[in-house]
Amino acid sequence: MENAVKVLLKINGSTQRLEVDSRTALLDALRERLGLTGTKKGCDQGQCGACTVIVDGRRVLSCLTLAASCEGKQVTTIEGLAEGDELHPMQAAFIKHDGFQCGYCTPGQICSAVALLQEAKNGDASHVTNNLRTSAQNLRLSDQEIRERMSGNICRCGAYPGIVAAIREVHSGRETAQTWHFATDEEIAVALNQEGKADEIV
Repeated sequence: MENAVKVLLKINGSTQRLEVDSRTALLDALRERLGLTGTKKGCDQGQCGACTVIVDGRRVLSCLTLAASCEGKQVTTIEGLAEGDELHPMQAAFIKHDGFQCGYCTPGQICSAVALLQEAKNGDASHVTNNLRTSAQNLRLSDQEIRERMSGNICRCGAYPGIVAAIREVHSGRETAQTWHFATDEEIAVALNQEGKADEIV
């Protein structure tokens, strides 16, 4: 291995010692060396957000972050958000509000959303924050604020309304009704029957 460096990483609460090429991206170390494939490789150029993970409480694009630069830091990936079988509130909200379709961008979206809530709690401003002169903590995020803060995460399926709704619910702490359900056997039978009738008419 050329330019080998030894790195001590704290991944999802577990200490990992790796020897990697000094040019190895955090994304590749996670996926190829540690088998944490929840973090996705999208554009590999820092433009899509699919590889977003949380490092020391802040979201980073792991495709642009050197593994060696994370020495001694706490890295949280999508695999580290749940507590055993209990989903993180943001994961549960994404399911409830149908915040994904193909799911490829979802790990990055969720990690970004979790870090976004911490940024709001810290009072970090965004491009659309109304008053930059105040540094109040626990910012109340409008839908416009959520969309702006999530703009670095692209969903090619267009599941943005569900993503915003999920983040809004977790941020506000107010539960809203689920707007969808799994089809029952009876509903599937009716749908198939109606489809058959439509074919006969055609």
